[in-house]
Amino acid sequence: MPIRINLLAEAQALEELRRRDPVKRAVLAGIVLVLLLLAYSSSVQLKNMIVRSELSRLESELAAHTNEYQTVLASQRKLAEFSRKAVALQQLATNRLLYGNILNGLQKAAMPEVPLVRLRADQSYVFTEEVKPKTNANNRVVPGKPATVTERVLLTLEARDNGQNAGDQVNTYKERISLSPYLQRSAGLSNEVRLASLAPPQPGQDNKPFVLFTLECRYPEITR
Repeated sequence: MPIRINLLAEAQALEELRRRDPVKRAVLAGIVLVLLLLAYSSSVQLKNMIVRSELSRLESELAAHTNEYQTVLASQRKLAEFSRKAVALQQLATNRLLYGNILNGLQKAAMPEVPLVRLRADQSYVFTEEVKPKTNANNRVVPGKPATVTERVLLTLEARDNGQNAGDQVNTYKERISLSPYLQRSAGLSNEVRLASLAPPQPGQDNKPFVLFTLECRYPEITR
């Protein structure tokens, strides 16, 4: 039986030993891990770039919507201001002093012996500026107040008492003006009728004396 001698057995053993060397396996494992880490890092960076791009797009859209929202708020504030002014003008138009109503009321309260000589109406409007909201020392917002207009009306009636006894009809005429339902309803006199002046008796036609007197009707102040 022939004897086989492997002359490369020692070299093969050394090669097998090198192949099974743990250091080499560790190096190979490290290389593989580094490659995996690089691949993972690349994927994370790619995702980060995608997310940043999406975030930039969303921020642009948010800025555009924010500008639109501010525009809408400004338009709403202007609309509310215009509506408030329109309501105030409507109130002023519907509640203005109507001389036709006053003349009608005076006609109903007239007395044959006391003719009306002169009628004068003084209207004045006091404007109060708007108070804007502000923040006090405690960082609390103090609400503001809108601008207002206060209407003041003074109606002056100059009349002449031609009665039998000059001057006796003054208080009667004053009371009729004060209690006139039409004047109270249309002008809101609220019995605020004052005798402003009373002249002494003067001779008239046929030496019949008469008395000139003045009544003031102050309307309640109206703030709009």
